[in-house]
Amino acid sequence: MTDSAILRPPHRWLPLMALAFLTVTACSDKPATGWSGYAEGDYVYVAAPLAGRLESLAVQPGQSVAKGAPLFTLDSESEHAAQAEATARLDGARAQAANTDKGRRAEEVAVTQAQYTQAQAAATLARNELARQQQLVAQGFVAKARVEDATTVLNQAQARVAEVGAALLVAKLPARSDERSAAQAGTSAALASLQQTQWRTAQKQQTAPAAALVAETFFRAGELVPAGQPVVSLLPPENLKARFFVPEAQIASLSVGQVVQLLCDGCGTPIAARISRIATQPEYTPPVIYSNAQRAKLVFMVEARANAADAPRLRPGQPLDVRLASSSTAPAPPPEPSAAASAGKQP
Repeated sequence: MTDSAILRPPHRWLPLMALAFLTVTACSDKPATGWSGYAEGDYVYVAAPLAGRLESLAVQPGQSVAKGAPLFTLDSESEHAAQAEATARLDGARAQAANTDKGRRAEEVAVTQAQYTQAQAAATLARNELARQQQLVAQGFVAKARVEDATTVLNQAQARVAEVGAALLVAKLPARSDERSAAQAGTSAALASLQQTQWRTAQKQQTAPAAALVAETFFRAGELVPAGQPVVSLLPPENLKARFFVPEAQIASLSVGQVVQLLCDGCGTPIAARISRIATQPEYTPPVIYSNAQRAKLVFMVEARANAADAPRLRPGQPLDVRLASSSTAPAPPPEPSAAASAGKQP
């Protein structure tokens, strides 16, 4: 066998080599304005901050719900009992605070008034007795000591009048300012306690923070749900986005707000979207690789959002082809995820 025969491959290998060459060529001839990616959704995980047994589940996966629609309810017997207790404590605190703004009851004031009248009568009698004793002493019928005794009795009667008069004045006055401040503080504390129990009771019933599609439910009725554990995951249409990866050499040609077109199997006409984010750091391997030409290249992650009307045509995880769009196909800027949906989102 000659050297040329050894170096020349058999004829039966030629078709396989040509096919391999065409495959590599096809994979490497991707247009510069087209990239591979996938659809992704920012799910909103709805949970209750309190633990409890799942009493009812009002939704099922795949169901569309409106904003404010009930999602699930946890048992709240303990919270209702605590709320009733807090309400009773608040009523008691308010009654005590109102009592400090009043004087004594009319009947109690009437008793003190009667005592004051009696003391005045006794003082008048003692004054008359003193005058009589003074006349008798002047006429020499009694000793001077009788006048001194009558004077002492009069002084006691007048002191009694002053004492009961002061008691009558106090009976008509409200409580001291410090006592009233303490009663008002007790009322505020009871009100805050009631508000806490009302909040805890309300947290046992969760509603949809935004109009969305129910993606998944994680518990069934009767199961114990830990505090903060998601029970339902929602996918609002404005939370759908495209994520694709652009080679380092092409990233400078893109900017936030630029229009791209999304193409996918079964999506029909291309979906117009605007770039909402360009990653600040590159990566070597995308999370999902759909093209051998992009493997082991330095790429930047880019995200784009479509209009709310077109976003439901996307499905999370669905492969996408992304290409630049002309200005004539530019859509209106898509709305950012709602504040309510963002507030309900959990990691």
